Amino acid sequence: MLAFVILGQVPIILLVCLVGLLYLTWVDLRGEALEPLVQLWWYLLVLLFNVLGYAALRIWLAVRRRRDGAHRPA
Repeated sequence: MLAFVILGQVPIILLVCLVGLLYLTWVDLRGEALEPLVQLWWYLLVLLFNVLGYAALRIWLAVRRRRDGAHRPA
């Protein structure tokens, strides 16, 4: 998104990819018990940093799920 703002134009394929990343973010976050502000923060991060933001989201979710799984009794 930052590159789009700097260049002043958006190739249609990149716009479609960005919408796809936002959809994947929604799919990943809809099952999580997060506050709406935290979800909004992740959507904006993906919107601004595209693939890097989505990669950060996936890493954060993996760590969060691993920690939650470690604290559950067997």
